[in-house]
Amino acid sequence: MMTNSKPKILWIDDEIEMLKSQIIFLEKHYEVVTSTNATDALELLKDEVIDLVLLDENMPGLRGLDALIEIKKVRSDVPIIMVTKSEEESIMEEAIGKNISDYLVKPVKPSQLLSTIKKNLNKSELIKNQTTQDYTKEFQKLMNNINYANSYEEWIEVYKDIVYWEMLADQMPEGLKESLENQKKDANINFANFIKSHYYNWITDSESRPLMSQTILAKKLLPQLDNGKPNVLILIDNFRYDHWKAILPIISNYFKVKEETLFFSILPTTTQYSRNAIFSGLMPLDIKNKYPNYWFDDEEDEHKNLFEAELLKENLRRNGIKTDFYFRKIFNNDFAKKVNSEINSIVKHNLSVIIYNFIDILSHKQTKDTTLKELASNESSYRSLTVSWFKSSPINTLFKELADRGANVFLTTDHGSIMIQNPVKIIGYKETSTNLRYKQGKALTYDSRAVYEISNPKQYHLPAPHPSTRYIFATGNDFFVYQNNYNQYVNLYRNSFQHGGISLEEMIIPFISLLPK
Repeated sequence: MMTNSKPKILWIDDEIEMLKSQIIFLEKHYEVVTSTNATDALELLKDEVIDLVLLDENMPGLRGLDALIEIKKVRSDVPIIMVTKSEEESIMEEAIGKNISDYLVKPVKPSQLLSTIKKNLNKSELIKNQTTQDYTKEFQKLMNNINYANSYEEWIEVYKDIVYWEMLADQMPEGLKESLENQKKDANINFANFIKSHYYNWITDSESRPLMSQTILAKKLLPQLDNGKPNVLILIDNFRYDHWKAILPIISNYFKVKEETLFFSILPTTTQYSRNAIFSGLMPLDIKNKYPNYWFDDEEDEHKNLFEAELLKENLRRNGIKTDFYFRKIFNNDFAKKVNSEINSIVKHNLSVIIYNFIDILSHKQTKDTTLKELASNESSYRSLTVSWFKSSPINTLFKELADRGANVFLTTDHGSIMIQNPVKIIGYKETSTNLRYKQGKALTYDSRAVYEISNPKQYHLPAPHPSTRYIFATGNDFFVYQNNYNQYVNLYRNSFQHGGISLEEMIIPFISLLPK
């Protein structure tokens, strides 16, 4: 005996007899059961597998909007479409506020009803099919852009396109996901070659460079400080462009995007170098020369980011800006809550700077914590963890408070990160820096074809503690591993998220200007 595989629709309406023509039309595609009141419908929902509910608002007894709550208590997963004569805006707003799936006003054409049902019943399948078609159509165009990009503007567009498709990758079949992953790998190989050819010119020629760590504040923040409003710079360490796109729907509840800018982190793409460059407006060697008390080399034991507020103060002074500013660095939720309690002080300042280190801490813990490694086992889950943190963290509350107080907010980061997969052997003295994506030291031994090498650091405005100091950078998904305990460290670090080297994810990062709604 064959079973009926048609989806089952429950239509709740006290005038159900007047809807016979629509029901007959729907029965060509679905099994339709009916109820003239919400009370009976709730009992039916407990006993039968219902795929979608059509719900009238004006019924005797339990009205539609009240029934909506009760239905969701019984079956929270079932889409509910309100089909009613009422055109009152307040009812429509209340229905939307109660998370109705759709809203139709009678009289409803059968074709309109069918289209709405299909959209809600087959939404994921329709999105998947359309995404597959669109990506297949755009595949060759993206490949061409990857192969022929030859300016920083073109590489920004390539990265934007890759992130766009990555955000839709869960809607793709596995084969296309692999194609997209391979395209990104190809893009990072070509991007590394581009950086090797152009990075020196960026450092030495201000006319040819894009916006970079050492110029971003002067170009995008400092000119805004005379607007008569509180300006708050929020820097989330290790915050990638795809993370920004993932949390945008949350931030859009409070702010509208005035400007979205992508800029380039300096090398090495680590906090010590890139964040100090952001706040100082200087390259690392220039920081060391101008403010020797504020810079510590890799081999020194001192913490490397203790003087960001002092460097920002000097940056403002050099730019002729006389203003006190609020500055906090947050490593845990308790201190984040304390900062939120200081909201009155934050908005009294012309400039406030708040640094959040959660994503960076997450990526470091993910390296050694098996559970975290499983939770962030791929790009999609890494984004998901970031969104979960943002939703539940005090930072979300802070954004809402800042919007309520009319503050302009600037959201940025110091660098991104990449999932590493391919080990590259290296030999060096114990003083060699420990970062997996770049090494700084003397007498390094490595395969020069597998790295980007800077043998004359001072020409790149990088500190050189010793005359023979050189920097090497991993590209693509590579990471550096010493010969000693090679397999142990490969197994420990492979598929973790790291930074310091050259990739689209690490170097091309967001600076967002937000205006309160």
